Amino acid sequence: MPAADTPLVLVGRSGNRRSVVALDALAQQAGLHVGMPAAKAQALVPGLAVLEADPAGDADALDRLSVWALRFSPVVAADPPDGLVIEVTGTDHLHGGEEELLRGLVDRFASSGLEAWAAVADTWGAAHAAARYAGATLAIVASGEAEPALAHLPLAALRLDDALLMDLRVLGLATVGDAADQPRAPLTLRFGPQLARRLDQAFGVLPEPIDPVRSPDLVEVRRVFAEPIGAPETLRRYTGKLVDALVVELERRHVGARRLDLLFGRVDNRWEAVRIGTSRPDRDAKRLTRLLCDRIETVDPGFGVEVMTLAATMVDLLGATQCAASLIEGDGLDPAADIADLIDVLANRVGDRRLYRFAPVASDVPERSVKRVEPLSLDDGASWDDHWPRPARLLPRPEVIDTVALLPDHPPVSFTWRGSRRRVRRADGPERVFGEWWKREAELATVRDYFRVEDEGGERYWIYRSGDGEHAETGSHRWYLHGIFG
Repeated sequence: MPAADTPLVLVGRSGNRRSVVALDALAQQAGLHVGMPAAKAQALVPGLAVLEADPAGDADALDRLSVWALRFSPVVAADPPDGLVIEVTGTDHLHGGEEELLRGLVDRFASSGLEAWAAVADTWGAAHAAARYAGATLAIVASGEAEPALAHLPLAALRLDDALLMDLRVLGLATVGDAADQPRAPLTLRFGPQLARRLDQAFGVLPEPIDPVRSPDLVEVRRVFAEPIGAPETLRRYTGKLVDALVVELERRHVGARRLDLLFGRVDNRWEAVRIGTSRPDRDAKRLTRLLCDRIETVDPGFGVEVMTLAATMVDLLGATQCAASLIEGDGLDPAADIADLIDVLANRVGDRRLYRFAPVASDVPERSVKRVEPLSLDDGASWDDHWPRPARLLPRPEVIDTVALLPDHPPVSFTWRGSRRRVRRADGPERVFGEWWKREAELATVRDYFRVEDEGGERYWIYRSGDGEHAETGSHRWYLHGIFG
């Protein structure tokens, strides 16, 4: 590979002509562009790195990338030569919404050294245009606003043939809005149906089906119907049958499902999808059917569904579990309740990122002494030190309070929090907490003095002074309320 500071172009052959088919930012800054003859590019930029383009290899890599993107949605396809199309309807909430989903995609590519642009819209055509020509890393086209959002973009955003683009430019049509404002009949008569079809696909007038990619080793079952179905109870019944068939295959492979994708192929060539996840490998048919049926209400069958496909897109080895049981009544055995079913139901409704439990972390700084872990993660036996009592409720961040206190070691006589003044009746402390100097140099000298105080109404609070009360370098000496005892 050439050095990072060397301009790079990829060259392909069209007949006997070798021309630039792709280039990096340095080559663009040097004045090169796609379509330029390779010999001219090398003459203009001495030391230019020239590599042969590999369209077949690029297509294969794009297909592999499509399979990787199945983690974001069950309906993914390649959008050659350099894109992916992902149907996020019904799955975006699992990733925190459309914007968070786009940001997660772009960040994933950035962490691998790839620059990416992402857009979400009602249609494949509109999303394709916005991602490539809107000029923003993240673009969200509001529902029903595709036509005004695309009006200022160049005609190339419509995925038209190069010859057609040149002919349209001769007529003075430069943007999508210019073409959309023209009468369709003369343009179709002169240039054929391609322009009108692309406009209607981008604006949602014509459907553009997505042929979803599937992993070759996917655990999958499929049902094709002679007559389209659409009633919710019918969809639920066949969902149960598909789950039963899938469980048989999972048992044969000795695995359990961690994620299931249920695809509905409509008669208009559109796909609807339902995705569920489980907190641990599972092949309980009744549980999986219930989780899938809870999401079927989000499916729009249109004029009918003619094919249903159920795939286990994430599986894991299913370990054996032993349940304690007693044949003697009242022997005291009380097996631990299995809350995995509840966790799965909640996670598929609100997103698994919103479900967590707290686990201890070895840190004297209170806000750093906890971390979020998965609800059903194994207990590693760690616990908090019980040398000093800790409040049942810790505020997300300490809140400033006004106090009357005698420095350096006395608790406040009174304090004002959220506009209400409280007189302190009892107090205990101080408990001195030092900064973690090994993490940040700024914490080398910082300290906090914590007090447990009780007001006249019997409410107990956890407050602290930033600093030791004597030396300015230890803190601001302002007072904060950090927690509330139950």
